[in-house]
Amino acid sequence: MKTALLDLIAKPELNRPGTGQRNHIRISLADEHDREVIYRLRHEVYAGELGQHQVNETQALRDRLDDFNVYIVASIGEEIAGFMSITPPGPGGYSIDKYLKREQLPFPWDEHLYEVRLLTVVKACRGRELAMLLMYAAFRWIESHGGTRVTAIGRREILDLYLKVGLESVGLSVQSGAVTYDVLQAPLCRLREQVERFGGLFARLEHQMEWRLDFPFHKPAACFHGGAFFKTIGEQFDALERRHEIVNADVLDAWFPPSPRVISALQEHLPWLLRTSPPTSGEGLVQAIAEARGVPTESILPGAGSSDLIFLALRQWLNRTSRVLILDPTYGEYAHVLSKVIRCRVERFALSGSNDYEVDLRQLEARLADDFDLCILVNPNSPTGRHIPRETLAAMLQRVPQKTKVWMDETYIEYAGAGQSLESFAAASENIVVCKSMSKAYALSGARAAYLCAPPHLLEELRSVTPPWAVSLLAQVAAVKALQDPEYYAERYAETHLFREEMAEQLRALGFAVVPGTANFLLIHLPAGGAGAAEMVQYCRQQNLFLRDASLMGTQLTGAIRIAVKDRATNQQMLKIIAAAIALVRQ
Repeated sequence: MKTALLDLIAKPELNRPGTGQRNHIRISLADEHDREVIYRLRHEVYAGELGQHQVNETQALRDRLDDFNVYIVASIGEEIAGFMSITPPGPGGYSIDKYLKREQLPFPWDEHLYEVRLLTVVKACRGRELAMLLMYAAFRWIESHGGTRVTAIGRREILDLYLKVGLESVGLSVQSGAVTYDVLQAPLCRLREQVERFGGLFARLEHQMEWRLDFPFHKPAACFHGGAFFKTIGEQFDALERRHEIVNADVLDAWFPPSPRVISALQEHLPWLLRTSPPTSGEGLVQAIAEARGVPTESILPGAGSSDLIFLALRQWLNRTSRVLILDPTYGEYAHVLSKVIRCRVERFALSGSNDYEVDLRQLEARLADDFDLCILVNPNSPTGRHIPRETLAAMLQRVPQKTKVWMDETYIEYAGAGQSLESFAAASENIVVCKSMSKAYALSGARAAYLCAPPHLLEELRSVTPPWAVSLLAQVAAVKALQDPEYYAERYAETHLFREEMAEQLRALGFAVVPGTANFLLIHLPAGGAGAAEMVQYCRQQNLFLRDASLMGTQLTGAIRIAVKDRATNQQMLKIIAAAIALVRQ
């Protein structure tokens, strides 16, 4: 099917009608001027060429649906090369109503049904990409406006095109003048599945045209991070007491509470904190971070969690032509933002399970000589838990070309030991950025506090696009109080190491291959070739234990599961459920 479609629209670019000049296609909504041109083109094609309508003196065709329909237009230079109409649900009805009664049609009619019609390409541009682009643009318009089903009456001569994009015939046809139309329909989910099959084709077309619609060319994709347990306790927080019934080991939240200083400050002042606007740029938080880390305040940029900063910085620094190197496996947010949001060129530095996913810095340094715009390193890495010592990593980073920015995600660095952060190194560099979440190591995941530490010139541009009050007052107060109590957290990290090693030993006794880590989680591989990870995760979920199937976090993680380390009693509860699950998988 894909080969046939490529044959149908094989020409990579269009010639502007009437000239030999090559131009990119522009896809947009029709304005009033465009509509007048469309009405004349409709007359030229459907009256003069196809004989569907009588030729008239006005040399234009329009109907009552034009009062509320939408036209998607493909233009080349200043001329319209093609168009397609979308009729949204409403009291005005659809064009198909002129030919058939609704009870004759075998699909539901509701407020989410949209009709597409009048797929038209001018003679000079037929047989190329325009028809596909117009249909795709119409599909995206409907998808972005909440449609769930599409109907169409497709001209029989081009029926193959409608079928190839996922519409299906309902076995009915209508006659209009000299033209025969077939009735088609499909749910949006089926059209989406069909579009996904042509991923490479649409990636090519995207770079050959100018998209001027007010929604993105690609449907934004969500990145799964775990947290499925909220379906059990209530996504609208109406059953928070059920949190005692579940173990949320699919996310890496700390098992321990925040520092008593944090709890005391929030409890004592909670009503005032909730109703009061925070310092605009988190000035007090910035000062506290600078003092705790020994870096200048101008090297600190706070944000509402590391994801906030990832989306802020990477979208500002990168574009579709950028080249980025990431580890494989690593934290899934990065591949998502780079590939699905920015859609830049992503290359992977493969880690091997044969050496427990250790990063070979010599090989990495050799790859970084190849003119990358950005390299992303998570250290300790997630989901592997492996850590590169500070001195070793800093020595390698000094040799990275300065035109390549290196983004160091140190979400779990506190678990690796005091003095392991590269914050002071980054602040004095030209191209190193450290992203520090305060969620996992400081037990503040719900507060959403994080910061970047980098040379001031790299943060200058980001400050201009950071909104005021980006970090809530509760989060700022909690983060400051947490930074003021390092002794409390050092004790919790030591306990975490003990609990992690106890759990790792017991998992090995159950037959799992356990990757040696340094943070508050473990990556394990199932025995017997890794089969049954999804089944095991599902079984545990039925027992209110939520684990993370790691197969989507790297290309080599089939049969791998990531488990958050909890307190000793909860770890024993998890191990009991896991033992029952693995016994079930082995059956």
